[in-house]
Amino acid sequence: MSDEKNQGCSGNCSSCSQSCSERDPKSLIEPTGEYNNIKHVIGVVSGKGGVGKSMVTSMLAVLLNRMGYKVGILDADITGPSIPKTFGINSRAMQNEIGVLPAETKTGIKLMSINLMLADKESPVLWRGPVIAGAVKQFWHDVVWGDLDYLLIDCPPGTGDVPLTVFQSIPLDGAVIVTSPQDLVSMIVKKAYNMANMMDIPVLGIVENMSYVVCPDCGKSFNIFGSGSETVAEELGVSLLGKMPIDVSLAQMVDNGEFERFEGDYLKAAVEEIINKTR
Repeated sequence: MSDEKNQGCSGNCSSCSQSCSERDPKSLIEPTGEYNNIKHVIGVVSGKGGVGKSMVTSMLAVLLNRMGYKVGILDADITGPSIPKTFGINSRAMQNEIGVLPAETKTGIKLMSINLMLADKESPVLWRGPVIAGAVKQFWHDVVWGDLDYLLIDCPPGTGDVPLTVFQSIPLDGAVIVTSPQDLVSMIVKKAYNMANMMDIPVLGIVENMSYVVCPDCGKSFNIFGSGSETVAEELGVSLLGKMPIDVSLAQMVDNGEFERFEGDYLKAAVEEIINKTR
């Protein structure tokens, strides 16, 4: 493109459909839809399943929303979607002439998940990897997200097709790694960290879920699964963004679709760190 045309360039190739000298021809990054203006994209990942990655994604979204930011969640866990239930969304996604419209929670968080596209939410998604990866790309490009300050992507666990597609095809500003305090924590975190590092995605930090439980009688905290996230965070040179307890009330809010009602500042520091690192 000529210098005259480049004067209007925002520098964000993710929202641009033009072909110019600034765009790496080898890049696999895909532009989002023409009606979207997404300022920051954060991937929430884990090296294994069952560590509460979707709950962490949801909590980050709620906290950012409470601070006045426009937030969306792209549920990339196609075979195990849980985001709609967490927020009590039961309706199917709508579509108009410009694209698929995301659902909105009671407080205005925008959501897109495969469960919003299914007639029966209990039907399994029996797709192979490339088809699942294609669905994630469609959520990025075809959904009319509009203006968002933060789009959080809830990735499936591991380092397979979908996390790889997210890392290669969507312009992430950074990744948050979710783990639990077990003996395998070092290996699990390092797998996720090394994948992000290989894809040139900055790791914003680590969130340790199921970190402790508070005795309802004496008020003392117990690390029933041990610890270890501090050590691995220090070893990798990243921040330990927060520790979330085993909290029955949080689980009940997820089951009841009322997660926006949660109280607590477990991830306040994590949100502040994300904001600071994406300015």
